[in-house]
Amino acid sequence: MTGVLRGAIGVFDSGVGGLSTLRAIHEAYPHEHLIYVADSGHAPYGDQPAGAIIERAQRITQFLLDQPCKAVVVACNTASVLALPTLRAMTTTPIIGMEPAIKPAAQATRSGVIGVLATQRTIGSESVQRLVAHYASHVKVVLQACPGLVEQVEAGHLDTPETVRLLRAYLSPLCDAGVDQVVLGCTHYYFLRETIARLVGPSVNVLEPAQAIARQLGARSHLLSGLREGDAQGGFSFFSSARNLDVAGDVMARLWGMDLTGQVRPLPV
Repeated sequence: MTGVLRGAIGVFDSGVGGLSTLRAIHEAYPHEHLIYVADSGHAPYGDQPAGAIIERAQRITQFLLDQPCKAVVVACNTASVLALPTLRAMTTTPIIGMEPAIKPAAQATRSGVIGVLATQRTIGSESVQRLVAHYASHVKVVLQACPGLVEQVEAGHLDTPETVRLLRAYLSPLCDAGVDQVVLGCTHYYFLRETIARLVGPSVNVLEPAQAIARQLGARSHLLSGLREGDAQGGFSFFSSARNLDVAGDVMARLWGMDLTGQVRPLPV
């Protein structure tokens, strides 16, 4: 396997949400081999102790480095805000994280009010407080934790009555405050963006970070062992820590838009 995956780009998330980031990276760099790790067996990260999240991030990062990968993308806001310094201390390989798009939202707002949907861990993190202080001190920021949404996406329940009920409850304070920008601060929420957009209405912009992560990879390409070009053949490898790989594979296939039968392998860490 090492020979096939040499020089791959690794992407991991607490579950299936990071597939949105994987797609953006693939579209930007179609010749690269991409390895995706869905840590669904330990999802959601957002309500776990910080130490447990950091330990999982370390284990998965080391697994990806061992492939070996020439870059690792932490496609999870919670893991990024908690574990990035620890992960970067492990290796000289570029480790790219993500953060809620508070800066562009604050720059774009017309009403002077922006909202952030994220897990409780992300909402309460020093990273988010720093982003608000540095880039959004001149606007009102409504931070909304969204327990239960990750689990709905992990189950493939994207537009069910229960998912819509949860979204209405979490979006109501934002709409009441007059937001015109809603930041999706969890990769799982990307797959709910159409429902979110419908609920908040056309006057509200919904921001998600997948494209920004792909741009970060390009900006740091000088640190990588070369981005593949020309006739180089890209591809994918999928791993999951889910207890039921068949169910996990079905959900991943639905979100990815491709038959993944037999392609999702168990994560060995």
